[in-house]
Amino acid sequence: MYKTFSFFFLLLLSTHIMAQKDGKRPGRSSSSESRISVALKADNWITQRDSVEFLNHRSVSAMKVMRGTAILKDIDFSDGTIEYDMEPLNNAMVMAFFRQGSLDERECFYFRTYVAGNNEAIDAIQYTPYLGGVNMWDMMPHYQGNASFQRDKWNHIKLVISGKQMWVYVNDSSRPALKIPRLEGSTTHGSIAFEGQAFISNLVIKPGQTEDLSPLEGPDPTDNDPRYIRDWKVSAPLATNDVDFSNAFMPAKEAAWEPIWAERRGLVNLTRKFGPSKERRIVWLKANIHAAGNESRKLNLGFSDEVWVFINGKYLYVDKNLYGMPLSKFPDGRCSIENTAFNVPLQPGDNELLIGVANSFFGWGIIARLDNY
Repeated sequence: MYKTFSFFFLLLLSTHIMAQKDGKRPGRSSSSESRISVALKADNWITQRDSVEFLNHRSVSAMKVMRGTAILKDIDFSDGTIEYDMEPLNNAMVMAFFRQGSLDERECFYFRTYVAGNNEAIDAIQYTPYLGGVNMWDMMPHYQGNASFQRDKWNHIKLVISGKQMWVYVNDSSRPALKIPRLEGSTTHGSIAFEGQAFISNLVIKPGQTEDLSPLEGPDPTDNDPRYIRDWKVSAPLATNDVDFSNAFMPAKEAAWEPIWAERRGLVNLTRKFGPSKERRIVWLKANIHAAGNESRKLNLGFSDEVWVFINGKYLYVDKNLYGMPLSKFPDGRCSIENTAFNVPLQPGDNELLIGVANSFFGWGIIARLDNY
């Protein structure tokens, strides 16, 4: 399910308009500017009609976002620091976007405000990219964490963004609440925006000030783990309205295959490969597993949303991982190596692992790890 925005709103997003810097109107921002204190006035923001109010809240100038997206005008942000205060209005997600090239390609940090006050909630905050308009939150649960924040009061947030990395501070300037070793979006610069239902105040942007955070991506914890299956071939997607599997979906002998390599943490990212779709789609992934003799090995499989697994042409496993449905897997219907595990019988020599993957909700892909037992 993807949000549709009007042509008028997209036109506004692409319009070059002036922002405020310390009460003055600058041109395009650059790393030479040390600090931009953004005045929370209607002239500085692109908003939908009657979606945002500019007022005083708790004795400070504030922006009350009630619906839609509020986009800061004329700030082309790449690296640096974004600081702001936030107070949730209700249980809705509160999102901050940066490097927003468009509504389809942008980076996002957000709060799940319904867990406010619960310092142990593992999913209180999350980073996610938008790829082709698809929010990849369900494919990257490892980019979430806990944080101490409250409702009915101001919470201070600082995002430090440097190249491929981001550190997030929430009400504590001494310890990051979230460390993102690799920003996964396709953009390197763009606008800053807010979405959700919340008060925003004290917005300060410091272009180029990255607090010595390295711009190089951090290590992938699975890099040295040979159990992950990373080398795959993928078929072209097939659009279908059928809910259940049919043998007609099986790849033909003359089917064309393309190589696809797993990303960080072994994720075969089909969203990045094929982009968004309003239709249900099925693709096939195949990989080779070499065995010295007859043996059975455990396959840990993360997937979204549905899979059909075959080994050497024989049916082996079928399952669904549908968010919000009874068949959803831990964690919370999202793609994770913890989703499921089953045994794979192997014969001497090369074995063909074939996995059909269907998608109809947000991102899609798989993670496969073949253990030795």
